[in-house]
Amino acid sequence: MAGYMEVLRGEPELAAVYPGATRDKLFEATYRHVRDGMSCEECACNGRLVPRARVDQGDGQPVVHFGLIASGDTVIKSGKHRDDIAREAGVIGFEMEGAGVWDTFPCVPQNQGVAAIRSGDGGGMHEGFLGLLDVFDSRYVLVPYPRNDSFVGRASILDKLKQLPLKSASQTRAALYDVSVFWVHASNAERFRQAYTSIAQECRIPGHNDPKSDILILVKRWLEREDCCRWLMIIDNADDVQFFFGQQGGSKINDLANDKRNIERYLPECRHGAILVTTKNKQAGLKLTKGKRLIQVVKMDEGETDQLLRTYLDGINVASKESFTLSSRLEHLLLALVQAAAFIQENTIDVSSYLEVLDSSDQDLIDMLREEFETDGRDSETPRVVAKTWTLSFEQIQRQNAFAGELLSFMSLLDRQAIPLDFLSRYSEQQQDQETRGKMQLIKALGVLKAFSFVVEEKDYMFDIHRLVQLVTQRWLVKRGRIRHFASQALLTVSYCYPFGRYKNWVVCSAYLAHAYAVLGSEGTGSRDEKAGKATLLHSMAGFFAYRGQWKDAERLQLEAVKLREEVLGSDHPSTLTVIANLASTYRKQGRWEEAEKLDVQVIETCRMKLGADHPNTLTSMANLASTYRYQGRWEEAEKLNVQVIETRRMKLGADHPDTLSSMNNLAHVWKVMGRHRDAVSMIQTCYDLRQRVLGVGHPYTVSTLSTMESWLKENEGLVE
Repeated sequence: MAGYMEVLRGEPELAAVYPGATRDKLFEATYRHVRDGMSCEECACNGRLVPRARVDQGDGQPVVHFGLIASGDTVIKSGKHRDDIAREAGVIGFEMEGAGVWDTFPCVPQNQGVAAIRSGDGGGMHEGFLGLLDVFDSRYVLVPYPRNDSFVGRASILDKLKQLPLKSASQTRAALYDVSVFWVHASNAERFRQAYTSIAQECRIPGHNDPKSDILILVKRWLEREDCCRWLMIIDNADDVQFFFGQQGGSKINDLANDKRNIERYLPECRHGAILVTTKNKQAGLKLTKGKRLIQVVKMDEGETDQLLRTYLDGINVASKESFTLSSRLEHLLLALVQAAAFIQENTIDVSSYLEVLDSSDQDLIDMLREEFETDGRDSETPRVVAKTWTLSFEQIQRQNAFAGELLSFMSLLDRQAIPLDFLSRYSEQQQDQETRGKMQLIKALGVLKAFSFVVEEKDYMFDIHRLVQLVTQRWLVKRGRIRHFASQALLTVSYCYPFGRYKNWVVCSAYLAHAYAVLGSEGTGSRDEKAGKATLLHSMAGFFAYRGQWKDAERLQLEAVKLREEVLGSDHPSTLTVIANLASTYRKQGRWEEAEKLDVQVIETCRMKLGADHPNTLTSMANLASTYRYQGRWEEAEKLNVQVIETRRMKLGADHPDTLSSMNNLAHVWKVMGRHRDAVSMIQTCYDLRQRVLGVGHPYTVSTLSTMESWLKENEGLVE
């Protein structure tokens, strides 16, 4: 073994090398890795290690184990589960690449992944269109939904998909187990960006951690590379033509990468990849597929709806005539049928009894729900049908679990996709009624909503609401005069949960952004608390945009946040001054020096008067002003201010505090321009050593300091030992 490994190490293209004992870690089986797709260094894993003599000796020599190897068709991510199976079966290890084919014939499995595509809806495909753009060794399966075991029918649609010509150098058709699968929500700009961000992170695309990288371009070019695996991308809910192809004076919300038009250009095109588009808008489908043949997903036929009802009504006898009658009354619409089946199951009634209840529903409410309903090209009867089943189920929910009804009302004011459990937990915690607070009450309420197919649970504790369910719920809230109350609750919840856009929060900020836009677009009660919460949310979002380099977006949100905080808290409140200071930084990044300096001075004077000369906020403002001086070429003033800030921060915060290190970094740059090269290089080296220890190797500030240090050392070889 050692001899073979030496041969491998000699292959330059392989670049094989033992990583060393410090990186050769084996955590105990009960330890859970913090986050999939990230290295232990990146997510700071700190579990207890298993002691191993080979590693302790540090010789790096392999150890060979002889014994039975189990062959499986599913990846085992739990170390404890793995060890339990190993003890029961008497095996020493597992291989999970051969999909269990050893049961069929003796073989040596090769390193080949397995991919599966899964439906995320209630039991079949909804009406709309499917279109294939262009394709694929499977390595990644990024699909947000769990497997749907109740999927039925749609055989003709699936057959048509199989017959579509796929552009591939070696074949005209490709099996999904040979293909990586990427699911991209495209209902709005931030869902699109978040999906691309997830692809970049999970696939460890080079540059994905660089805040200056354009994630959309990064993913597109990576997928187009000739050495990339074959892939299939599902662009889901691509209904908005203007979102993909732009319009004059486009919406700021759809402003991606500071380009309001032609988002379609971020879709990759290559021979080894294909894009499957789902849309309710035929025009969007034709434009995205460049005029290619579309597959229309029509309403389910009588046989499919009968199969669907029997699947969901397992254990309840259903006559064929009753099945046909119910399906016809509900326009063969999947969502309505699933909700009807849930009602029947929940109340232990037969289909005929449900039809009687359906006829006695509140017609006034149904008529109201039908007015001004956004159907997006669907059959005009669809709103009425959904409203009927929604009304019956919602009334049942109100009787069974009132908090579930409130929870659905709250969720309808958020973006309808990927609603995080954190939002729901926070909303539950802030309820005054003790009976609706607590984890158990939340679990029960969500269970009811899932049982009635009002919400669908994704992976990673995320929840989706069907578009029609969301709209019907909102219309119901309008009629009851409750829409403003829940809009306010939604804004306050998102404001509380949305973190400020620092490096460690980027993933969460990106995931929550669509919900932030949703609550900002709703009209609440206008209360003082709501205005304060809105200001906080705008400030946090602006921080995220600033870190992404979207200065115009950051400025717009900061100006609005300043206005609200001055109204609610006053112009000299520390929270108001914080937003003003960040606005000055945004001006500085855009080269608007005079505007930045004016705000910096204003903040410093107010902080000195209200907080004191050595308060951290005052020092931060002084450091910001020093940066403005530096960008203006006022080196002596910048140096003097930086030295003052460093000395005070060392005394008040400590020599290795991140703020102290930022001041050291800035002073090093000032000295470099002033010609004090030796001092500058020495300072940047010290700064890098401390940042590496305090912030970590992968932090953007550490990476940036390392790049600067290496560049300066190269310029001044021999200057510093």
